Amino acid sequence: MGYGPSTYGDRFADIYDEWVQSVPLDTEAAVDFLAELAGTGPALELAIGTGRVALPLAARGIAVHGIDASEAMVAQLRSKPDGEKIPVEIGDFADVAVEGRFRLVYVVFNTLFALQTQGEQVRCFENVAARLTPGGFFVVEAFIPDLSRFDRGQRVEVNRVGADDVWLGFGRHYPVEQRVEWQHVQLSSAGTRFYPVHVRYAYPSELDLMARLAGLSLRDRFDGWKREPFTGMIGASISVYERSEA
Repeated sequence: MGYGPSTYGDRFADIYDEWVQSVPLDTEAAVDFLAELAGTGPALELAIGTGRVALPLAARGIAVHGIDASEAMVAQLRSKPDGEKIPVEIGDFADVAVEGRFRLVYVVFNTLFALQTQGEQVRCFENVAARLTPGGFFVVEAFIPDLSRFDRGQRVEVNRVGADDVWLGFGRHYPVEQRVEWQHVQLSSAGTRFYPVHVRYAYPSELDLMARLAGLSLRDRFDGWKREPFTGMIGASISVYERSEA
């Protein structure tokens, strides 16, 4: 079975909320940041997943819509309080196949890089720009590539050792395509489970070029959701692109 747009979500859906708790994510700060840009809305989340960001943003009174390729992830969203109230389209988020226009479109937790080619990422920027209101914003949370993590294009690591299971990570780096194929492996008494993650990374300068081609301009870039000045030293970035008022 190949790796497609829904693979990540389908594999992770039943453990996603528990798994992300092990990752240092500042969801409250992210919601504060996005709510300020959204104003009265509406807002659109690309790869909405289980609603980690969308639900608290909607609780602020902002009309939030979503797109996700994985029906399993959206089912987790639907199972939560008020999850049924958020309209979600099932499909490849690069297409931004929704009706209407939005004050804010956002994609968090490196998920833009789930699009496997530069062409798909460019198409995403173009389709986002077409869905933004004049003066609207596209916010991208993305890691800064650190190729020193790989030795001869490979990486093996131990992520967690528990009383009942072990999590390992195996990665291959393909520098020409700027792709990484990663496999999280859980070994436990219940058996072995595989959680694949494939990404096509891009540096901030490349994201800026994609935005420019789509008619967007960089308004701000920060090291984190609390608007720390951008240095690139923490390995992550929050980029805010703006559509002109015209």
